[in-house]
Amino acid sequence: MALSSNLQGNKVFIVDGARTPFLKAKGKPGAFVAADLAVSAARPLVDRMPFDATAFDEVIMGCVMPNADEANIARILALRIGCGERTPAWTVQRNCASGMQALDCAAQNIATGRSDLILAGGVESMSHAPILLNLLMVNWLADFSRAKTAMDKIKMVAKLRGPHLKPIIGLLRGLTDPTNGLSMGQTAENLAHRFHIDRVTMDTYSMHSHHRLAKAQDEGYLADEIVDIFDSKGNLYKEDDGVRRDSDLPGLAKLKPVFDRHFGKVTAGNSAQVTDGAAVLILASEKAVRDHKLPVLARITDAQWSGLDPAEMGLGPAYAMTPILDRNKLSIKDVDYWEINEAFATQVLACREAWMSEQYCRDFLGRDKPIGEIPMDRLNVDGGGVSVGHPVGASGARITLHLAHILKRTNSKRGIASLCIGGGQGGALLIERE
Repeated sequence: MALSSNLQGNKVFIVDGARTPFLKAKGKPGAFVAADLAVSAARPLVDRMPFDATAFDEVIMGCVMPNADEANIARILALRIGCGERTPAWTVQRNCASGMQALDCAAQNIATGRSDLILAGGVESMSHAPILLNLLMVNWLADFSRAKTAMDKIKMVAKLRGPHLKPIIGLLRGLTDPTNGLSMGQTAENLAHRFHIDRVTMDTYSMHSHHRLAKAQDEGYLADEIVDIFDSKGNLYKEDDGVRRDSDLPGLAKLKPVFDRHFGKVTAGNSAQVTDGAAVLILASEKAVRDHKLPVLARITDAQWSGLDPAEMGLGPAYAMTPILDRNKLSIKDVDYWEINEAFATQVLACREAWMSEQYCRDFLGRDKPIGEIPMDRLNVDGGGVSVGHPVGASGARITLHLAHILKRTNSKRGIASLCIGGGQGGALLIERE
């Protein structure tokens, strides 16, 4: 079962976009909460537009784990950047593809004529993921609050034991599928086993991801999308800080498997980094482009959401991108560039293998023959989640924005951005330059 859309109706244009540097989590909460990151990305973007922030019909943001003060982070963003009280704003959650879901929701509203100008994207401050009280402690607190006398309270304190104080780590719980008990890393191990992807192949892919990002930084390829941000202490952040320029195979080979310590191949070095970041885009109808004399970066022409076995969730892009090709009568050679979010090196490699497998395409993707091989020199050409990082609410917006810039930079026509989604889903957008 798949949910599809070729965005019939009004054309949907990507006008411009911006993102913060993606900052690797380093054990403690980082310098920015999610709302701060979203504002840091959106404010300079809106400031360079020829219209006021009150012109937006709505603001839509993706976010998976906002903190206690950010229940509807899109509304916080809208108010802080001056959209005004009358501009509605709402937050969506589709795990790793929340930022892409925000873009799709915005595109649908523009295509159907409900809106003309929308600020949409995603944000995540994974280093600020909540640490929760367990149920035992919650019940103890409820009983303690009902204790009326000092002696009753002392008796309650005497009942406290070590298990009461065991926290629930929100990030770890969120990266574990509750339907099968598998962590996302374990699902990546499943794909390595299914498609016989060895450790050297994973590590080689990861090494190239870091080298590609380093080159993109050196060549200034990211300058048009990343905005400088300052923390409360005046520290400046200018670029993604998770890149390892000296990444090599001997160094990666020293890392131990994380999710299957005895037989596994997935390590911290060939997995996406835990990261804080935000990415926002301005989407507009043809009318808004004309009325405000806006530039056009690209056009969103199709979207696809698909479901699959949660134990192999990393294959989501293979499921989501296939109907887009079919519906638009495209082959691999008709797509100039691909951005497939690197949740794990294994996961991207497995999607390529699935499309090259006659049996897999026949049994799972409804194809009589293999779809074909995505060229490595057209896939994640400036690095991906392994090197850039994967702030889950933001990545879908980031890869879409970056793909649009790649098409502009290379004077190319068409690209597909796609992500796997925890819980067993895949999402994809087809964008084109006119």
